[in-house]
Amino acid sequence: MIHYNKFTLANGLRVIVHEDHTTPMAVLNVMYDVGSRDEDADKTGFAHLFEHLMFGGSVNIPEYDEPLQMAGGENNAYTTSDLTNYYIQLPAENIETAFWLESDRMLSLAFSEKSLDVQRKVVCEEFKEHYINKPYGDIWHKMRDLAYTVHPYKWMTIGKELAHIEDAKLEDVKNFFFKYYRPTNAILVVAGKVTTSQVKALAEKWFGDIPAGERIQRNIPQEPVQKEAHKLEVKANVPLDALYKCYHMPGRMDKDYYAIDLISDILGGGASSRLHQVLVKEKKLFSNIDCYHFGTLDAGLFTIEGKLVKGVKMKDAEKAIQEELDKVQQEIIPERELQKVKNRVESMLAFEDMGLLNRANNLAFYELMGDAALMNAEFSNYEAVTAEEMHKQAAILFDEKNSNTLYYYAG
Repeated sequence: MIHYNKFTLANGLRVIVHEDHTTPMAVLNVMYDVGSRDEDADKTGFAHLFEHLMFGGSVNIPEYDEPLQMAGGENNAYTTSDLTNYYIQLPAENIETAFWLESDRMLSLAFSEKSLDVQRKVVCEEFKEHYINKPYGDIWHKMRDLAYTVHPYKWMTIGKELAHIEDAKLEDVKNFFFKYYRPTNAILVVAGKVTTSQVKALAEKWFGDIPAGERIQRNIPQEPVQKEAHKLEVKANVPLDALYKCYHMPGRMDKDYYAIDLISDILGGGASSRLHQVLVKEKKLFSNIDCYHFGTLDAGLFTIEGKLVKGVKMKDAEKAIQEELDKVQQEIIPERELQKVKNRVESMLAFEDMGLLNRANNLAFYELMGDAALMNAEFSNYEAVTAEEMHKQAAILFDEKNSNTLYYYAG
């Protein structure tokens, strides 16, 4: 059980305090309710570009990292399709430095052509290095485009194409900031050797005067039910053939999410999972195979991907995967196997909760989902899943019409 206190400032900033006096450290985590799904189709990559721009200096603090390092702190950030998260870890006695830094860049970035140009170059290089020049780097660009027709998950967080980042204008950047980076669209979590009264005073002092902004009214086009299988063949200069299969699945807040998450563990959760045991160890068709999903807030993709052993035919590899999927649809998962994956989930959640940074991040995420209290109910949601529910969900999930297959051949 993770204990916390929660309050909201007059400007709409939600604040969560998790006291842990067993550590000399503190974490300040700011999560913004904005990700790449909030971008326009002709201006993608902005949420991620912003993550970089946020380290380029604010109105009163030209160098973000310097004062933080002097306070013994470290920081980082990440962007997903659904959110953008910034976090600072430092000795608890210097927590006010974190409040000062985060509040100042929420108040206003130091917008300049120079800063935009520097960060644009960094992001463009990242795009080229990881998605254009890297072997298999274009897979998710192609797969998302294959699987989605209207939802903005159609493009990756880095952006749909390099030109969108290259053409980003300062005015576009400013508009994005003042729309999304506002107190009413943010969640502040402070964890570690702090008190709730201390955090209340510091939150009021540093964040209380920042203009609230307007609550985001989303109108994201939801993906229609897929009516036919999608397939794509690609040839590229890569060492091994690879096979990728994706199936549309419910979003993170859907009650059926938990059954499907457990299915991904049964099929691909480590070396004892079904796909690894049968297709890698026994049949030796794949050099490696994975099964996972992205845990997106809106309906997402359940994924199976593997590199084929040299000489194995693509149709044989696909047939072998299908045989394993048929078993999950036709047979009820044995209680012992189901309990084993539930135990695995329980230990994984417990391990996650050991880290102060993880606890702060998770509290913010569950609050974004609707209520931080959901964090303490998470394992009970998995525990309640029955083998019959998983059987029912597998039949819906692995319907051939719901499949998207990418055959990636070594050219």
